[in-house]
This record gives sequence, structure tokens and C-alpha cells, in this order.
Amino acid sequence: MAFVISVRIPSMTSSKNNTASVVTWNINSVRFRLDLVERFIKVYKPDVLCLQETKCVDDSFPLGFFDKLGYPHIALKGQKAYHGVATISRFPFADVSRMEFCGKQDARHIATRFSDDAHPALAGIELHNFYVPAGGDIPDREKNEKFGHKLDFLTEMTGWSKGLNGSQAPGTMLVGDLNIAPLETDVWSHKQLVKVVSHTPIEVDHLNEVQQAGQWIDVIRNHIHPDDKCFTWWSYRSPDWEKADKGRRLDHIWADSSLAARTSSVEILREVRGWEKPSDHAPVITVIGR
Repeated sequence: MAFVISVRIPSMTSSKNNTASVVTWNINSVRFRLDLVERFIKVYKPDVLCLQETKCVDDSFPLGFFDKLGYPHIALKGQKAYHGVATISRFPFADVSRMEFCGKQDARHIATRFSDDAHPALAGIELHNFYVPAGGDIPDREKNEKFGHKLDFLTEMTGWSKGLNGSQAPGTMLVGDLNIAPLETDVWSHKQLVKVVSHTPIEVDHLNEVQQAGQWIDVIRNHIHPDDKCFTWWSYRSPDWEKADKGRRLDHIWADSSLAARTSSVEILREVRGWEKPSDHAPVITVIGR
């Protein structure tokens, strides 16, 4: 079954500001967390909101909810109860597309290109929103089909990433829950997690290959020193997640070199993880200049 992409393009909203903010956030069921999303939007007012793990089909996505909050431009790829990505914007898209990986119809990728007459900082930018498979619990593809799927997905993603080189877009950005914490400082304990799915050497190697193939810049680590601990996810299983701080950096923002140079800041909005009925992921926001 093919999944439908829904795009709404009413009249454009203008802005005099020369910067635009982009947020990536694994929301862990968008319809269940509408109150959380509304609070977030009212506090942080992002220009573009990239959600992962929306867990609903396109026909059930709350388009009207976002429209009322000032986000009439929405690109979707949904799936009932699982996966799902959505890119929600104040400004119009010129094109929307999506890729399917590993011969599956998982809703794990959507790409949008902003109109040339969109916000000055977004005009012409190509934005890829990803949700990479988590990979199950056992880091062995022979014993765990989900882990094999994750590695295969990343292998295909490497080929796709290489194919982006030489793109004519004025800038390309990749955001999303990539489900891998690549650096030792991206996890609370490298020693205790090096054999745990999301931080194993084979996963890190695969993610590094994706990054190198596309010559991507890790925007988060461009602004937060690689020696500093940096987390975006904390397990629901931890009753005192904030005090224990046993987190991992699973959510990422990458950009080509020209666009990365235009990002002026990155912030992991950790406090949102502590709001009522939270996702186990914190939103990550970056600001792009002209």
C-alpha cells in the first residue's frame, strides 16, 4: 500500500526577520501529545517543526490544529500506530518527495524544498526529515531481524547521501531521530553502553559512512563542543530521569557546509522533556540566517 503525502499551500506568510528556526522532535504520537505540542509552539514559536514517530495515518493527522496555530504548510508520511514523519511550516514548500528504504513501506522519510519566495533564510533550502529504525534490543543481525534492518537502512541511506553531492539547492539539511549516539560524549556511559543498541561500533561506523558520503556537517556538534556531554533522549524507565541524567544523543541536525555556516545557534530544549505527558525525546532547535 502506498502512503499519501498531504501538502497544503495557502497564501504565503511574510516575515521581516532574516533568521528562521528549525526544530526536530520525536514526538512519540502526535495526537496523544497535542497539548504538549501547543505549549511548545506558543513558547518557542519555531518556523519549521519536523516531527518523527507521529504514529498516525495521513487522513488522521491534525491538520486543522496546526493551521490554527499558524502552520498551514504540512508535508506528511504517516503509518498507523508506527513510525511516521511530518514537516510543518509557516512558509510554503515548492516540492515534496519521499523515499522508501529496504523495500519496505515504512513511513521514515520526507523531503521538502522551500519556495524561492518563502522566508529569506529558508528560500530554496532542501530539508530531509528522517526516522531511522531503532534496531531492537540485540545488536546481532543473525539473532535480531530489526537490527539487520537498521544496518541495511543505513547502508541504503549512505548511497542516497552520496547521490546528493553536487545538489543545486542553495542549502541542504537533514534532521531527525537517527537512533544512534555516535560519540562517547553522546551517551551517559560509553563503557556501559558500547554493546547496547544505539551506541555499538557497527552502528556508529554505518552512521559515519552516511555522514561522510554526503559531506554532512554535524550542526549540533558544530555549536556544542564534542568533548561536552550532550543528550536528547532519556528513557521513560528512569523514574528520576533529570537527576540520573542517563541520556543519549539520538536526534541530529546535519547540513551541507554552506548551510551549516549559516546556522547561528543550536539548543537542546531539555526542559520540554520535563513537561506534562512528555515525549522521551527533547526537541532540538537551530537558527538559520540568510
